[in-house]
Amino acid sequence: MDLGLLIKALCLVLVIEGIPLFLAPNRAREAALQVARMPGRTLRILGLVLMILGAGLLLLMRS
Repeated sequence: MDLGLLIKALCLVLVIEGIPLFLAPNRAREAALQVARMPGRTLRILGLVLMILGAGLLLLMRS
């Protein structure tokens, strides 16, 4: 894999993650507090689902 492509992808993640913090900081804080209150098991399942969804979308776009 091209290291430059990986760095560009990580930069894009930072931009996307920063958008809600810039546009609606109070709502982003509320959302973070809700996530902090979630049980660990729920967070693990959510993380797994998001990773599978992301990998699946990458595979679909690659084809």
